[in-house]
Formats: sequence, structure tokens, C-alpha cells
Amino acid sequence: MSILQEILSWTQGLPAWQSDAVARLLAKQTLNTDDLDDLYALLKMAHGIPDPKDRTPKPLAADQIPAPVKASTHVELLAMKNLRHVNAMAENQYLPFGAGGLTVIYGDNGSGKSGYSRVLKRACRARDQMDAIHPNANLPVGKAGAAEATFEIMVNGVNQDVQWSHGKVAPPDLSSLAIFDSRCARAYLDSEDDFSYVPYGLDVFEGLAKVCKQLKSLIDIEHSQSAADLSAFAPLQGDTAVGKLIATLSAKTTKAQIEALATLTQEDVAQHLELGKGLKENNPKEKAVQLRLRARRLGAVATNAASKGALVDLAVVNKMHGLANSYRTAQAAATLAAKQFKEGENLLPGTGGEAWRELFDAARRFAVESHPDKVFPELGADAPCPLCQQPLAEGAGRLLRFEAFIQEEAEKTSQARRIALHTEYKPLAAHVMTLNLDDVTYSEIEALQPQLAVDTRTFEQALTVRQDAIKTAVTTHLWDGLTQELNNPAPRLQALADKLNGEAETLEKASDEKVRAALEKQFAELDARKQLAQIKDALITAVAKLGHQTKLTQCLSAIKTNAISLKASELAEKVVSKELAEALNREFKALGVGALRVSLQSRSDKGKALHKLKLELPQSRSPGDILSEGEQRAIAIGSFLAEVGLIGGKGGIVFDDPVSSLDHRRRERVAKRLTQEAAQRQVIVFTHDIYFLCILAEEAEAAGVPINTQSLARRTEGFGVTDPELPFEGKNASKRIGALKAQHQVISKLYKDGEEQEHRKQTVDAYFHLRMAWERAIEEVLLRRVILRFRKGVETQRLAEVIVDDNDYAQVDAGMTKCSNYAHDKALMGGVAVPEPDELLTDIMALENWRAQTEKRSADTAKKRKAGPPTITVPTMATA
Repeated sequence: MSILQEILSWTQGLPAWQSDAVARLLAKQTLNTDDLDDLYALLKMAHGIPDPKDRTPKPLAADQIPAPVKASTHVELLAMKNLRHVNAMAENQYLPFGAGGLTVIYGDNGSGKSGYSRVLKRACRARDQMDAIHPNANLPVGKAGAAEATFEIMVNGVNQDVQWSHGKVAPPDLSSLAIFDSRCARAYLDSEDDFSYVPYGLDVFEGLAKVCKQLKSLIDIEHSQSAADLSAFAPLQGDTAVGKLIATLSAKTTKAQIEALATLTQEDVAQHLELGKGLKENNPKEKAVQLRLRARRLGAVATNAASKGALVDLAVVNKMHGLANSYRTAQAAATLAAKQFKEGENLLPGTGGEAWRELFDAARRFAVESHPDKVFPELGADAPCPLCQQPLAEGAGRLLRFEAFIQEEAEKTSQARRIALHTEYKPLAAHVMTLNLDDVTYSEIEALQPQLAVDTRTFEQALTVRQDAIKTAVTTHLWDGLTQELNNPAPRLQALADKLNGEAETLEKASDEKVRAALEKQFAELDARKQLAQIKDALITAVAKLGHQTKLTQCLSAIKTNAISLKASELAEKVVSKELAEALNREFKALGVGALRVSLQSRSDKGKALHKLKLELPQSRSPGDILSEGEQRAIAIGSFLAEVGLIGGKGGIVFDDPVSSLDHRRRERVAKRLTQEAAQRQVIVFTHDIYFLCILAEEAEAAGVPINTQSLARRTEGFGVTDPELPFEGKNASKRIGALKAQHQVISKLYKDGEEQEHRKQTVDAYFHLRMAWERAIEEVLLRRVILRFRKGVETQRLAEVIVDDNDYAQVDAGMTKCSNYAHDKALMGGVAVPEPDELLTDIMALENWRAQTEKRSADTAKKRKAGPPTITVPTMATA
């Protein structure tokens, strides 16, 4: 299992926030303040502290590191194709790679080289994925999708295509390709004040420990800033429920406990006020007597108000209204009957009416005395009339008819309803509706509750008004103004009386020492609760801070680094070895940093052997202070190659601009080392350095390693357009001449089409390139590569092919002179007439013919010289 796979397995047992930190450390060289802020929020959230931004941890996942590939599985990258939505890269491009040996992809800055590199890093799950892949900004909104690409690979000799899409799991087979990044080497200062080399991946533990240290600082700061000041609550401490709560305040104190004690009912507030007054009174008994008398007076007014109010309340009004209406209806029916009764006899007006009935009833009552032996109205014709005291004669019969009229139903109903109405009305009309509210009592009420006093006086006046209104309505039948209930102050008066009685009772108790002590305790409880209510919010905030600090303390326990150190030591024992030290030293020497060596040191800790790779530096300072940027880059390349070599297997390796920051001498060493590696496995190099490209080609040719070259360019269709040819500067003499011939065809067409300005520009450019072709031919053809630009050595053995005569001088001088006449700004600006296409072709063919003749001559010369020098006869003395 690789180091990264071991780390993945380990993180599965870590808290989510810590696994997230490992994922970030694997993806970034150093974590920034935003990362630290995220991790701090995630750590706190894991211990119950909410995150306002609602961030969620993203633990390390299997698809973030290279997938495990069997050592027996051999994967070769054959091509990248069909890149889509990758920055502004041209689509439908095909970038082939040699299945073995060395493949070099050249591209100037801005050619699209980095687009391919970024896709490779993500598809192969490289650790360095800092550079983002953006969608094509030139596409309309909604047309840009997720970046994607197709990879042609060969797995154990079988060709296949695999798809990669940004944001999805990368194809596992591509994980066998190792991508070089500058973070493959690490150094850290250990407890013994020396520097040790940390293999790729193990630096995560150092980074995680550093993160934990930074988080501890943040926790300490927040812990001190969130400290709760409990001194403000000290005055509430004491032998009360509130005091005991304050004395035992902790993170476990609940808001509900505080709310329960801080919430007082109206009764509690009144009792607190009552107890406070009672306990302060000097002569409680006398005060109690006064309060009792006052309460009695108020109680009497309350009783009067209740009883008088009941006489004219809505229930009475409604009842009187109903009785009056009922009587009115019955009376109308009786009147109609009386009318009919009168119409049968010659009777006085009003007979049968109300006054007549009263007169008839009076006669009935008097007859009991005047005719004790008779039953009214059966008195007889000879009997005197009870009213006029004249003989009844015919009146006796009329009395009987009157009695019959009275006994009829309508009349009886009318009489009954009249009696019912009168029964209710008479006592109401007789009542005196005053409350007996004298000025003294009114003043007492006013002193306690001014509004109640006003309401009571108003009610007293309203009682009489209501009584008169009812009396009037009975006769006028106008009840419209009697639909509202009066505002009876009786309940409030009685409550006030009860309150005074309660105060009196408290005062009476306060005169008893034992009872007083109980009251004082009761008052203290209420008083403490009242004070608590005033600072409730502050106390709740303080308790919240206590809870917050408890959670922060739990966070401190979660960032201990013991487990991190143990796992780092465990993995270090697996990968730190004598073989690794030797491999590193070989690579450092090969890359020109042999002054830096690594030595394996062992020590014992609690019976366990511990190893480390000590960096032997000339001074006790950081490698970053001692070594140049180029030396550090060489160390990174060496570390990468050493670790790749010890992994086993022959998976390909990819380098993206490996020699930036390197001088020419170290570039040559890197080129030589990569060529050696290309003899063992597939090596792919992306570079923008034409010098590095040339020396790679030289080294590959010298070592007999197959090399494939490609170039990338920016064109109208976008960046990253592939071209099997190298740029002009990277071509040999023969290919440069071929390129010039192709350019001549373009110039000829421009000339025929009359595109004078473009024809001139292209012609000047052609002579500039022709001069470069002559320069390359001098190195490569005339001097037979004895010396080459960009190569530091001189290969004297090639002098066997070299011969230079006067004709060479003349042709080279003529060709270079003519090129110089036109390859400058004066020709471009129109100051010099440029040759026509036919003349340009003649000049190109002059170089071509000279090159072919010189190649043949050099070959013949080499054969003659290899056959041995000619025999030279030296004359002897005898001959002389």
C-alpha cells in the first residue's frame, strides 16, 4: 500500500474536519487564512458550536489520490484527444505520445501547454492541482460545460480509450502515471535542531500538526475573549433559590431554570410590594386596623355597586322590556274585546278600559264589606249598588254581564300581564340608586386608584339615569338607549378592599416575630427574583459563554497531536530506508547537487527503532536559505525520481516545465537524467524552453533512446492546437529548408493575388528564417555538429567529416549577406524592394543544393580519413 493509500485509510478514522484538513494539505502547498477559518469553523461545529456560514466538511476521498495499481499492470499513455471546455483550448485536437522512450511537447508561453498539463494532473490524480480549469469564456452563457477529455492508453498491451470529466472520478488506470510537481521534496526542523528529508506524502503529518497548533492559538484567543464576567452577579448570592443558582452557575445551567426564577406573576409583584411595605411599618397593628376600616368602607360601596347595578343591568332591562311588550300586546287584545262589549249596550265611554277596571275591582272589594252575605256580582236587583248605593234594579244584570266580560280570556291575560309588569316595576321605581359614596371614602379610593374613584362616581350617576330611562321606556316603549351594559366598578372595588385586607393581614402577621421571619424570607425570595428579572438577559448570555467555553475546551482535546505523531512515525518506518537514502544521493549527484547528502540515522524511543533521513548541510540553516532556487528544483526532481524508482513497476512519468529556475549546466544534467529514465519507462516532458528541447534531443540521440516531438500553438481556433512539427527554431537544417519551401508557396499566392503588404511581410520573414537555416546548416552540415548551439561540449571526433574550402566560404558569405539585406525593419517598412517569389525560391534552392553537396563531400571525406592517412616518403641520406 502506497503512502497516500495509507493516509487515506488512516483518515477514515479521523473526525470529518481533520480528514478535510488532510485533503486540503494534499492539494495545497500551504493552507491560507480562508482554509484555516474553514477548518476552525468545522472543528467548532463538531463540538456543538454552530457555523453561521453553515459550512460542511469534505473528508479525504479515494478519488482525490492515485488509485492503487498492481505492479504487474503496465499502462502507457498513447494520446490525449477531444479536450472540451478546458479554458479556451481548441477542441477536437489529438496529442500523441510515444509508447516508450521520450516524448517532448514544446509550446511557447500562451500556447495552451498548461491546459493539457492541468487536465493530465487531474486525470492522473496528481497532488498538485492548484491551477484551476475554467470553462471557455468565449462561449455564450449556458454553452460552456464541464471540462472533459479522452485518453488513449495501452494496458498490458491492449489499447483502449478512457474518459475523464472534471468533477467526476478520474479513470483508475491513469493513476499509474506519476506527475512531477515541485512539492515532491520537504524539509522540516525537528526537535534536535537539524533538517530531515521527508518523503512525498509524509509532509501531510507535519502540516496537520502545524494546523492543529494554529487552531490551538485561535481557540486560546476565543476562549479568553468569550470569558464570562460573573462578578456582576455576586450581589445576588445568598440563601435564596436565586442565590443558590448564581453560586452554582455553570455550562449546565439551563435557560429554563433562569426563566422560571426570573418570571414573576402579577400576584408575585403585588405580594413583593405588599411585603416590602408591611415589613417597613413601625406600628403594624395600628396600621392593620386602619386598613381593615378602609377595606370595610370600600367593601360596602362595592356591595352597593353590585346590588344597585344588578337592579338596572341588561338582564333587568331585557326582562322589563319583555314584560312591557307582553302587557302592551295583551292590553291591545283586551281593548278590542271591550270595544265589542260596549257596542252591544248603551254604555258610557271608557267602559271596559283601564280606569273602569279599577273601579269595578274597587266595587268588588267593597262588596265584601257592604254585602257580606252576597257573592259579588250576584247581589240581586233589590240590593243597593256598592258604588252609588242606589238599588241595582236593572244594574244587577249589568253587573253580571260586566263580570262575564272581566272573566273573558283577553281580559284575564291583560290583567295578569299588567300585574306581572307592575310587580317588577314598582320596586324598581321605588329604589334609591345612590351608593352612599361619601367624600371621605371617595378620597380614599382616589388616593389608591384615581381612575377607580372617577369610574365609581360616574357609575353612581349612571344608575339613576338608567332607572329613569327604564321607567320612561315602560310607558313610551322607547328602549333604544338601554342596550349597553353599565361599567360596574364593583369587582375592582372589591379587589381593592381585598388587597387592603391582605395588607392588613400581613401587618398583623408582621407583629409576630416568628411570622415576621417567615415573611422576611418570603420577601427575600421575591426580591431576589425581581432583581434576577432585571439582569436575566445578561445572565443568560453569561451562561451561554460558559457553555461556549466548555465546547472550546473540548475542541482543545480534539487537536492534540499525539495520534498524528504516532502515525507519522509508523509510516516513516515503512518508507525511510537505506535504499531510499542511497537513491536520493545518486539522484542528487546526477543532477549536480552532490554537495547535499542524505544519511540514515537511527535512534531508539521506548524500545522502538526510529529512523530519519538527515540532510547534511554545510551550515545550520534552512535549506531554503542555503540552496539556490535552481538547486532546490534539482533536489525536487531527484527526490521524485528516487521515490518513483523505489515504488516498483514501470509506469510512465510526466514533467511539466521541469527546468524552470535551472541554469544551462543543470538543464543538461536534467536532460541526461530524463533520457536515462526514458530508456526504462515512458517519459513525457512539457516545456517552453527551446534550449532544453534541443539538449533532450541531443541526449536521446546519443543514448539511442527513441524521441517523439510535438509542438503546441495558439491559432484562430483556440489554444493548444497540436502540430507534429516543432517550431522553426527546433528544426534541423533539412526541415528548415522544407518549411521555407512551404512558406514560398504561400508567398507566391500572395504575390499573384496582389496582396503587396502581406507579400512583403512574408518575404522579409522568409529571409529571416533563411538566415537561420544557413546558420543551422553551418553547425550541422559544414562543421558536422562538432560544435552546436546550446551544447556545452565540443565533439572533436566529428572533425573527421569536416572540410571547408573557398567555395564554402563564398556560398555561405553570399547566402548570409543576401539574407541580411532583407531580414530587417528597413525592408519591412518598404525602404528596400524585396525579391519576387522566383528569386526567393532560387535562394532557398541555393542552400538546399549546397547542403546536399556538402553532405556528400563530408561523407566521402570521412571515408578517406577512416581509411588512414596517405603514405609519406621521407628521403634518406643515401637517397640524398
